[in-house]
Amino acid sequence: MTGNNVSHSNIKTKRRFLPALSPASLRSDSLGQTFKLRITNAALRTLDFRGGLDVFLLKARDEALSPRALKIKAQVKAKAKAAATAA
Repeated sequence: MTGNNVSHSNIKTKRRFLPALSPASLRSDSLGQTFKLRITNAALRTLDFRGGLDVFLLKARDEALSPRALKIKAQVKAKAKAAATAA
C-alpha cells in the first residue's frame, strides 16, 4: 500500500505501508521438523487458531502462500497421502 507522510506544516511526501513480518520457528507435526519462516503477526494468530502449521497449510490457497510455504505444503500432503495408504 502507498500513502503520504503529512508533516506539521502539511507537506506531503510519499511513503509505503509494508507488512509487519516477524521471524518465527514453526513446527510441523506430521513431518517432525521445525521451519523458520518470516510471517505476519496476523498469520501467526491464524496458525494458533486453526491448530498448527499443517492444518493451516492444507486449508490455505496456493496463491496466498510463498514458494517456500508451497514446498512445505507439498511435503505435508505427500506425508498425509503416504500415511493414508499405509493405514
